[in-house]
Amino acid sequence: MEKVAVVTGSSSGIGFETSLALAREGYFTYATMRDVKKADKIQKIADEESLSLKVIELDVDNEESAENAINTIIQEKGRIDVLVNNAGWGIWGTGEDVSVEEFKEQFETNFFSVVRMIQKVAPTMRNQGSGNIVNISSVAGRIGLPASTAYVSSKFAVEGLSESLRYELGQFGVNVIIIEPGVIKTNFFDSMKTAKKADEGGVYRDITIKVITGVKMMAEMGTSPKEVAQVIIKSLKEEKPLPRYIVGNDAAMFMESKKMKTDIEFENYMKKELYSE
Repeated sequence: MEKVAVVTGSSSGIGFETSLALAREGYFTYATMRDVKKADKIQKIADEESLSLKVIELDVDNEESAENAINTIIQEKGRIDVLVNNAGWGIWGTGEDVSVEEFKEQFETNFFSVVRMIQKVAPTMRNQGSGNIVNISSVAGRIGLPASTAYVSSKFAVEGLSESLRYELGQFGVNVIIIEPGVIKTNFFDSMKTAKKADEGGVYRDITIKVITGVKMMAEMGTSPKEVAQVIIKSLKEEKPLPRYIVGNDAAMFMESKKMKTDIEFENYMKKELYSE
């Protein structure tokens, strides 16, 4: 039986590469995106390689859009074997500079849309007695970072959600897998928003600028999104996927350091890495 995959945020970056990788592995892949006008590149590759890939519209922040997309997929294929929750964005700013409304906007896409998609797909997977839900988190879901506080908080929330769902959905044969990339070489950081208050300067201006500069420098040598896609494929091929997979040398280095150091030692290490002169 043909297996079916659904990927959110497929117009670029990790979602783009993951959709293609799944299709190349034989999954009928629904590459979903909010703006289907951005589908030309992925559709061209799919056509050239004769891949079983279909682009459909799905705005993860919109209940009706998510409902319509999943209903369409179920009507067409009758099953969903893989859901990759990839859609997301980030905002620069400290905890004091990011307004509550901006925090809510960040969580709407990075966290609540993940909940929304899982609630739409889980009943089908439970009835099948199988399925894989892959949540794209970040090394920032395990490590606090300054000046991207809302983004970090949303990824910490995804981690807790995923761990809890492993107990709940695991009994029905549904795996929940967390992917934790480090800094990825995409346009993600260039397209990050900046909190309105942070744009105005203030007491956190220096630390914010140092962190943004440092992270963008790391992104120039960042991990390819293709590597993230391949780790996802690897996890899906395993009989019993691990709870989480770290992707990128930088992410592995940070996590190893966190494991080996005390909390205070790790804070001092991160200060030096991120924004010390």
